[in-house]
Amino acid sequence: APPTHQVFYVEVTGIVNPVMAEFISGTIDAAEEEGAEAVVLQLDTPGGLDLSMRTIIKRIFASDVPVVVYVAPAGSRAASAGVFITYAANVAAMAPGTNIGSASPVAMGAGGDKMDDTMKKKVTNDAVAYIKSIAAKRGRNAEWAERAVREAVNITASEALELGVIDMVVVDRAELMARLDGRRVELAMGSKVMKTAGAGIKQVRMGLRHRILSAITNPNVAYILMMIGLLGLYFELSNPGAIFPGVIGAVCLVLAFYAFQTLAINYAGLLLIGLAVIFFIVEINVVSYGLLTVAGIVSLILGSLMLFKAPAPFMKLSLWVILPTVVFMTGFILFTMYYVVSLHRRGAVSGREALVGETGSALGDFTERAGHYEGKVFVAGEYWEAIAAEPIADGDGIRVVEMEGLVLRVSRR
Repeated sequence: APPTHQVFYVEVTGIVNPVMAEFISGTIDAAEEEGAEAVVLQLDTPGGLDLSMRTIIKRIFASDVPVVVYVAPAGSRAASAGVFITYAANVAAMAPGTNIGSASPVAMGAGGDKMDDTMKKKVTNDAVAYIKSIAAKRGRNAEWAERAVREAVNITASEALELGVIDMVVVDRAELMARLDGRRVELAMGSKVMKTAGAGIKQVRMGLRHRILSAITNPNVAYILMMIGLLGLYFELSNPGAIFPGVIGAVCLVLAFYAFQTLAINYAGLLLIGLAVIFFIVEINVVSYGLLTVAGIVSLILGSLMLFKAPAPFMKLSLWVILPTVVFMTGFILFTMYYVVSLHRRGAVSGREALVGETGSALGDFTERAGHYEGKVFVAGEYWEAIAAEPIADGDGIRVVEMEGLVLRVSRR
């Protein structure tokens, strides 16, 4: 017989950010609407943003269905913000080979500047008070929670169980479901006994929208999007009317700036990168003998190195992303500049300017009139009226000297 009840099972990995907060909140909403027995968050995170973490915890506290946090599989961790989320769960479980801890707050604001002593005390004390209040609500070890914030301590799954940080250590999902069955938890609406034995498992995964938004909030992806956006705008400004590069550039820049709101951006680095693009554009129209190009390359490299300044490793930009991107962008811009300049230096290939200097032949003898000679010539595949300052015979080679209206002034070649 099909199961009459189900458990929502969600794999939550990566940085705690607005995308994760929206996804978890939406999953809990759906579980409440369908009357699920529980929501299991299989957690593996290095931490993330304080605001997003608090959004998730508020939703867990307000949930009408039990929320279980399961740090798994082996090798996973619940660090920083993950500690707070684990503490907030109705039931906290870990798999063997996992760890939890290192919940000290770090500066993640614009610029990523280090906090002074006063600000660090304020932020740390706020985080301590918050996690102790969560521990009191869930009946977990508040003393260790404070140490995790103040001293950044870290423990294994077995140590967490021994210290009363979590409720159980389970090997896999099947064992978790078996041990959750019959367990009483306190919810916003009152107490509830979970019935997970024989429950159907509804695997919940991020939709395409959430996956895309989660991917672009990675510092390396955001940086590449910004560079593509700047390249598109550079190409559009240096070649007005191309349209397609400008559209792609604008879209990539919007996505990059969406990601920047969740990252520790150093605005000096951002301005240096923008200045580099301006230098490259001006180089096309100003004779600087390469000085503006060199200044643009230096600004681009320095801006890239300064762009993300955060103490958390997962919020930093990889040097192995910076170097290939800067080399590619510089090479592309230099190639485009060379191509544009070479086009500007090419002679005219059509119109009045293109005829000057062309050669052809006379069609008949030129007739002398009022101090000059008139006749017809064949030039560039066309017949023209022509005048000359010297006599020209039929079949003589001629060269176009000037064009006056629709008459060519020629000379004998």
